Amino acid sequence: MVSVTELLEVPPRKTVLLVGPPGAGKSTFCQQVALRSLAADRPIIYVTTEYGPSEAESALKERGLREVEPGLLSFVNAYHETVGLSASDRPDTVHAHCEDLSSIGIAITKLSERIGRKSVLLVFDSLTSPYLFNGSEVLRFVRMTLSGFAAEGNAVLACVDEGCGRPEDLVAMMSLSNGVIKMETEEGRRVLNVVKHPIVEPTRIEVPGAKIPERLWDMRMWEQEIMEFPLRAMKGEALAQVRSELGNYVNLFWPNFAHWSCILWDPKRFPEMAYEMSKMHGESMKEMMSVAPWHQRLLFQLLMPKSLSKVKNMKKMAKVFQKMMKPMGAGIVEYVEDASKTDEHYFRVYESAECWGFENVGAAMAYLLPPSTAGMCKGIESWKGIDRDWNAVETKCIGLGDPYCEWKVVPGEIPELKDSLEKDSLVIDRMHDRLMGRLMGFLLDGKPLVERPRSGSDVMLSVVLHVMVQPALAGERYRMVMRMAGAKAGKEVGEHLMNAEIREDEAVNRVLNFLEYCKVGRITLDETIRMKESCESVFYEFMTKKREEPCCYFTTGFINGFFSTVKNQHVKEIRCIAMGDPYCEWEFR
Repeated sequence: MVSVTELLEVPPRKTVLLVGPPGAGKSTFCQQVALRSLAADRPIIYVTTEYGPSEAESALKERGLREVEPGLLSFVNAYHETVGLSASDRPDTVHAHCEDLSSIGIAITKLSERIGRKSVLLVFDSLTSPYLFNGSEVLRFVRMTLSGFAAEGNAVLACVDEGCGRPEDLVAMMSLSNGVIKMETEEGRRVLNVVKHPIVEPTRIEVPGAKIPERLWDMRMWEQEIMEFPLRAMKGEALAQVRSELGNYVNLFWPNFAHWSCILWDPKRFPEMAYEMSKMHGESMKEMMSVAPWHQRLLFQLLMPKSLSKVKNMKKMAKVFQKMMKPMGAGIVEYVEDASKTDEHYFRVYESAECWGFENVGAAMAYLLPPSTAGMCKGIESWKGIDRDWNAVETKCIGLGDPYCEWKVVPGEIPELKDSLEKDSLVIDRMHDRLMGRLMGFLLDGKPLVERPRSGSDVMLSVVLHVMVQPALAGERYRMVMRMAGAKAGKEVGEHLMNAEIREDEAVNRVLNFLEYCKVGRITLDETIRMKESCESVFYEFMTKKREEPCCYFTTGFINGFFSTVKNQHVKEIRCIAMGDPYCEWEFR
């Protein structure tokens, strides 16, 4: 009977690949292998691409790591400089960049020479970000760098997220490895499927006692801090007061650009997290009414029905929803009375801000209006004393070739919802190509980013809350996703401009003009980059407690990815509105 312990030994001259969705336990497995190797005085080079060496070391200590002999544990930090974060100097660490595979290879070689012996274990956590930055070039990296390192008498344990990128590339990575362990969770159990292994026959192992998180996001920060917004809103404070120069709106291209850039890192769970967060925001209707002036509460009590099951009652809620959506620029929303019936209601939107311009990409695209509707239904009924859940799913969409978007709202679960939220790699590629093509048309030829005949090109700033603030409040993993997504997007924009033979300074001017055109913020460039009224950070200052770290996650990643490509310069955010500063500022490094 094969045990997990047998898999924790990676033989010399072999490469083992861990494959599985985010949350399957790949990083934990890497830590267990590292601890076992350190206990045997086997040197380790630990490559981190989605967190830093300090986080890796803390995780190892939580699992029992004691003081180790100097030189026994070394790190390649390919995270901080990729996303524009500062990193403290450590004698055991060499820095690299996810977008530059050769820098990672050089860092590994440098540490290997410093160690000066063979049978080193290289732990690579993970290949996902290098792959998303470099595409199929990572296959050559696996074959030449990782397999080459193993061939010198060392061992390699690497992991990669399943579902990110093209399936054929994952198959190619697996074929290049001597061992493949597929990790997954089933009904609260962690399962290891040994596809092939240098010393273990193919088998299936269930890991007893493994703690499986229900989800990869945490809503406690939202519950504790974001509900400050309805309290302040009911006191008469408005977002227009926060952005006195730029006002209440941003170009709808920017939040869509951020949202679909992030989905690359987690095509299954990121859309689910965005749905749950937007739904929870809709539920805040209950808290807003609880702190409203007495006359508003009385009016709401008299006008709003207790139950929203019947069509005539949902029509009353729909009027409130339509009134809220109109100034947002979300599109032209209507309640479809003829198609609705008891406990099954339909809403329709023309010129949807979420889907406009993505015609026929092959999937339903909406990520905000449907869950917000469901959340409002739950919040209103809860305020009236009825405790039941509501959900929503798109039934028609511009992305599916329909002339408008339409969604169904019902109490209880919707079996087809999960499949509707997940996006496969082909759809994501089409979305990415559509967005990048539109952006290059704007940067190179002055074409409009987006045009809607009746609704215009702008959406209310609160859309940024759903797209860029809520994911950051969902936990460190999603802050990493936003940083990495921004860095990849900025890198690609820089590459396209360089390929179009745009001079460096002109490329910088065009991108900064693009950010101002989208009303991302008011930007000045001198020895540093300063941004007043950053749409990403003003929400933290307005809606939450003062932050202890800069919060322009996607924006910083984007600026860093762009400047590292065009100018070979990296940036670090040193001031942020979310921290109480009057503006956000980035210094060059």
